[in-house]
Amino acid sequence: MSRRSALLIGAAALASASFTATAFSPSSCGLLVSTKRVTTKLAPRKTTLHSSLSNNDDDDVLNKLSAELKELAECSSLIYNYLSKPDKSVSAEDVVLACDAVDASSKLRQKSHEFGRYQLLVKLLKSDYDAYVTTAEFLSPSRIPRGELPNVQDVVYVPFTAAVNEDDATEDTTVDTNVVAVTAVTGEDGQPLVADCTLEELAYNDSPLDKLLLSIFRNLVTTHTGGVTSDIPGIKGLLAQGRQYMTMELPEGVTYEDHTKAQHTMVKNTLGGLMTPVLPPFYRIFMSGIVPKLGTDYDGKQIGPWFYAPWLTSMVTPTFFGFLVGPSKPNRRSDGQRGGLVVEKCKFLQESGCKGLCLHQCKLPAQEFFKEELGLSLTVKPNFVTQECQWSFGEEPVDVVEDDSFPKGCLVGCDSRKVMSGRKSTDVLCM
Repeated sequence: MSRRSALLIGAAALASASFTATAFSPSSCGLLVSTKRVTTKLAPRKTTLHSSLSNNDDDDVLNKLSAELKELAECSSLIYNYLSKPDKSVSAEDVVLACDAVDASSKLRQKSHEFGRYQLLVKLLKSDYDAYVTTAEFLSPSRIPRGELPNVQDVVYVPFTAAVNEDDATEDTTVDTNVVAVTAVTGEDGQPLVADCTLEELAYNDSPLDKLLLSIFRNLVTTHTGGVTSDIPGIKGLLAQGRQYMTMELPEGVTYEDHTKAQHTMVKNTLGGLMTPVLPPFYRIFMSGIVPKLGTDYDGKQIGPWFYAPWLTSMVTPTFFGFLVGPSKPNRRSDGQRGGLVVEKCKFLQESGCKGLCLHQCKLPAQEFFKEELGLSLTVKPNFVTQECQWSFGEEPVDVVEDDSFPKGCLVGCDSRKVMSGRKSTDVLCM
């Protein structure tokens, strides 16, 4: 490089340095520097505030999630402890302690204890029926609502308003300690009568399906009774048909005992018609385990009922028999197994007020139909005090004559007794 070139490059470098120093000096660009400094100082502060708020929100969410997961884990542990308790080790004291836990907790934990209490009652029901009934009568309805009991068929009904609060009795109502029981009354002919139900009547809201099924059922009744009909609409018209058929004048030589069998046949034929020719064979195969006719040595033999049959039947029945009995829900049988169904307040019994219609046009023919046509045992146990009714699928029924829980005699307010007044051998109608 020549000396001249080196001097030119050096001059250019000095000029560039001088321009940069002048342009970005504090005196020539104070506002820019100030703005830059403010921005530099504020930007980190803005980022720090946002980050702090975001972190706090995240911490709150995590804390809540952690608390809920912990509560869920503890509730799951509670449920497991209830479920894993051996049936034979459950006592009335365990159920009382579960009631205390329900009262002392809330939300998910309370639901867990309610579930556990129900399971304890089921275990007690399985292991010691008498102890279960005693415990249920002691705790219901003051500590356990009657509707939350797994089985109520032998649990004495006690009217309920609310539990007594010792700290503030003025705000809470009380439990009526007067037990509503079946009272023995003597009729005009000296025969024992059964007291009518004194509970408030239930208003039934029939669905379109209920109305359709009732219409079909009434037409079938007309067919299988030889033309007995009624102009009265709804369930009361059906009961009028049934009462007319039950109390009809009989031909010479035919007794009312014979006629009760005719009533059973009429109801069974009506139920069969309602189920159509398709459903009974399907039920016999897939629920009762009866081998269909296939030309084998096993034709007609029963290898069931399958384990799920009683439970599944109790789940389906409320939908398709509500038009006759009203609202119902699955519960437990007297042995604690699934397959039970409790009718809240039987429409058939409430609207008829007749024990004979209940016995010969519902209870007995229903039991016979399920056993003979469908291959599944059934026990129907009406409660004339509350008009509840316990259906237990898969349970062998007791002969009504030997059943101590089925009261003898007619109901006090029964209209059928008035129609039958003066006739002989009519006691078979109501047992």
